[in-house]
Amino acid sequence: MSRTPHPTTTTTPPDRARPAGRSLLAALGRLLVRRRVPVLLAVLLATAVAVPFTAGVANRLSTGGFADPAAESTKAEHLLAERFGAGAPQLVLLARTTGSIDGPQAVTAGKDLARELARQPGVESAVSYWTAPQESASALKGRDGHSALVLLRLGGDDNRVHTTATRLVPGFTGPHGALSLSATGLAQVGAEIQEHSQRDLTRAEAYVAPLILIVLVLVFGSAVAAGLPLLIGGFAILGAFLVLRVLSSVTPVSVFSINITTALGLGLAIDYSLFIVTRYREEITRGLSTVEAVALSMRTAGRTVLFSALTVALSLSALLVFPLYFLRSFAYAGIAVVVFAAFAALVVLPAMLGLLGPRIDALDVRRLWRRRERRGASGGFWRPLAAGVMRRPVLCTVGVVTLLVALGLPFARVSFGLVDDRALPADAPAHRTAQFLREEFTSREASALSVVLPHVGSGSREQVGAYAADLSTLPGVARVDTVTGSYTAGRHVQAASSASSASFATDTATRLSVVSSVEPYSSAGATLVQRLRAHSAPGEVLVGGDAAVLTDTRAALADRLPEAALIIGGATLVLLFLFTGSVLIPLKAVLLNLLSLTATFGAMVYVFQEGHLSWLVGEFTVTGMVDVTMPVLMFCVAFGLSMDYEVFLLSRIKEAYTQTGDNTLAVATGLARTGRLISAASVLVALPMIALATSGITFLKLLGVGLALAVLMDATLVRGVLVPAVMRLAGRANWWAPPVLRRLYARVGVKEE
Repeated sequence: MSRTPHPTTTTTPPDRARPAGRSLLAALGRLLVRRRVPVLLAVLLATAVAVPFTAGVANRLSTGGFADPAAESTKAEHLLAERFGAGAPQLVLLARTTGSIDGPQAVTAGKDLARELARQPGVESAVSYWTAPQESASALKGRDGHSALVLLRLGGDDNRVHTTATRLVPGFTGPHGALSLSATGLAQVGAEIQEHSQRDLTRAEAYVAPLILIVLVLVFGSAVAAGLPLLIGGFAILGAFLVLRVLSSVTPVSVFSINITTALGLGLAIDYSLFIVTRYREEITRGLSTVEAVALSMRTAGRTVLFSALTVALSLSALLVFPLYFLRSFAYAGIAVVVFAAFAALVVLPAMLGLLGPRIDALDVRRLWRRRERRGASGGFWRPLAAGVMRRPVLCTVGVVTLLVALGLPFARVSFGLVDDRALPADAPAHRTAQFLREEFTSREASALSVVLPHVGSGSREQVGAYAADLSTLPGVARVDTVTGSYTAGRHVQAASSASSASFATDTATRLSVVSSVEPYSSAGATLVQRLRAHSAPGEVLVGGDAAVLTDTRAALADRLPEAALIIGGATLVLLFLFTGSVLIPLKAVLLNLLSLTATFGAMVYVFQEGHLSWLVGEFTVTGMVDVTMPVLMFCVAFGLSMDYEVFLLSRIKEAYTQTGDNTLAVATGLARTGRLISAASVLVALPMIALATSGITFLKLLGVGLALAVLMDATLVRGVLVPAVMRLAGRANWWAPPVLRRLYARVGVKEE
């Protein structure tokens, strides 16, 4: 049963009798309107100064960041480089000829090629079929007899490796004497992914930008108002690029953070601008002056934007706990773009509204709609929807929850991998070359596992030989090479040459190269790593290589997931309590936001791992795996965006409840006042995400599709149906808090004056 309405009900006189009050945000709004010209000139000057510093920011960012720097696999790679001058090859050249790869012309060209590559700056080793030790040379020859490999290990960090690869590949691909060369390997895959992603982003923005502009004009109702979020978004994106530019000089930053910066910056700018401008129009329509309309909009909608920005930023900050700088880079970019979007919405936008005044509706394309809104018809479809949902709350709740859980069930079949050449389009050179290697080369020389015995030196050859023989019997092992030679199926099949022997052992350490017969980024590859680490050894063992990186990355993410969940959940509960004074509403928000992500996680597996409905999202290579970082990244970003809409809706529900004391009426009023805004904002936020989905890079496509789906599901099923149904079932319990928390809220909570 609802309470007796508060004296200030929805039948109060026009708001010209209700000034904005004396809150800090209202005072800021008045100040910005009165000082609008100097404020806008200062912003314009700062923007002009920042532009040169953001030019070419992508060229300063890195393509790596998928490995834990403290993991066992990383330590193994460091030891290999320091003590043996060895390690996994980052660049693989495939040499093909029309005749035999052992023909005189091919042999001469191959040896010349290997010597020439070894002399190149940045190349630490070049191992080719024609120059490799006899025990491993056969594995570098294709089954067709017309192809062979050259494996290059490049020195330096991710940036230096990328620079070396991009310098070498153009000069060492195509015809080379009797050979025809093509390139693949992690360095070349990374370079092609970066090139494709930047090209795809530019193309997608060219296609999507006009569509966004059209929708903005329809939603905002005038060409003048529609231009505001574009200006706010441009400012936010520029500010975030400046932050990435500065950070790149002190820490590695992933180049892919640029993609989320653009999409998120424009989306949040639209959200924040739409909410503040809509409130400003309401107050202008009710008779307030420009100064007081801006002040009241800042006190209400501005406060909501501030809380929304805090929740989104805190959700993204959870990415900082993970050791992979690929994920941390999205936190850098996301938090920066949220801060600049909120700053622009709370500082630049009020000044622009003060400059425009009533001219906000200039070039009005929705005159009829505007007249209907002024007659009070703005509730439209959403008030009847809320009323219908609250008449049958149990049925609506059970139905939507069942649907969302069903959509999320495919995620139970998830299989994790890491980004490789198959993230590229099928016609990309690195992808085509790598696919040829998978089909024509029996062993995985380019992705061999490295087993390092850091405290077992060259004096323990007998023990090392027995250990290598044991390892060669493990399922998934094709061959083991070490100081004593090569082993297959427990047999010593080839003695090591003196040169090869010296490269496998020092006085204090020994290494073994374990060539596998399974895909490194697969469950079989992970199982092989576990077996190698668990197998009895003559001393401490460190296992590195692609499959080991995947195993260690999965472990690093799993170890830090509870910490990330605590940051997101704790921040959400605290902020929403300070916003509403309720205990139940924050808990409800967290649970419903989790439900809104189920469809996204289900689609991640059903579409991208298993290949169903792939025609809906465009062509990509189905690998049977999902990149292990994507669920974490999607969760943090999508949860933050969901909280964006939760705060918008709750702000109007709480405002109505404060006025009326009637829970049911407040929910219906809140949904009526924000339903159109949230649905319009979700479409406008989804459009930049769909621009990401047009990329030819699989993980960017997945990110775009997943975030667009999460936003649209949240704005429709969750905000439109689940929230009113659950709040109707809870009744006045929505606003309950124990006495101690009520006293805390009275002292530090954010309340209407």
